Amino acid sequence: MHFKNVTVAGSGVLGYQIAFQTAFHGFKVTVYDINDEILDKAKEKFFELSECYKKDINATQEQLDNTFKNLSYCANLEEAVKDADLVIEAVPENPEIKRDFYEKLSKVAPEKTVFVSNTSTLLPSQFSEFTGRPEKFLALHFANRIWVHNTAEIMGHATTDRKVFDEVVAFAKAVGMLALPIYKEQPGYIINTLLVPYLVSALDLWVNEVAAPHTIDQTWMKTQSSTIGPFGTLDMIGMTTAYNVTMLQADLTKNPLLLKIADKIKTEMIDTGKMGMETGQGFYDYPNPAYQSETFLQ
Repeated sequence: MHFKNVTVAGSGVLGYQIAFQTAFHGFKVTVYDINDEILDKAKEKFFELSECYKKDINATQEQLDNTFKNLSYCANLEEAVKDADLVIEAVPENPEIKRDFYEKLSKVAPEKTVFVSNTSTLLPSQFSEFTGRPEKFLALHFANRIWVHNTAEIMGHATTDRKVFDEVVAFAKAVGMLALPIYKEQPGYIINTLLVPYLVSALDLWVNEVAAPHTIDQTWMKTQSSTIGPFGTLDMIGMTTAYNVTMLQADLTKNPLLLKIADKIKTEMIDTGKMGMETGQGFYDYPNPAYQSETFLQ
């Protein structure tokens, strides 16, 4: 594997986690986003993440100091990718935004650079022609709370070079992931093929006023011996992603229920500022959500 310098494009919910995890494992990481203000917010989130790493995986201060040394920041795309062996795209889950990004990236990235997308629902073949290097392009999808839920799904498309695919699998392992190779394009990959129907079922119960979110979570957590329910999971994912994914699924399936769910997420959650764990309020209040209380399942 020849990857040493990695650029992570996008510092949102998953982008900043991917950047930090990659730097934690010794790679030089450039964090790219569209302006310095967004990058400053990413820096703040990295300090919060370092506390999670101490608590959850017993990271030492020396490891974290080295992580910060491995991180740099840039709001100019050409400058951000000039030395990149690998670019991990984590821009919003919107096909037009991603297509526009790849068209710009293809014009400024070195010939050596491999491109991977962290898309959770879209297929690499939807963007391969815009990358200028389809044989060096594939998907590398991480789960939220990457340092704990350390999985990485690797999925190519029809013309992805198998050697490049294998290098990305090796990279995933090198940044502490359980690498999950996928040998055929599959909307939703493995994780979301399983997860989305589960979340939609919970949202269906909420939208149709069958039960309250906390009650639905209690039901799942108690019967499945789980530490989190579907609405806690939605808070972790964030409402913007939940809305975008629901709208994409609605467009694909023409299912009126999904449109109804998307509308309720927008009006009752996004429009009222309840964006999930990242902003401190979603279906639960953070940093101490009710589902973590000892009395929640009593």
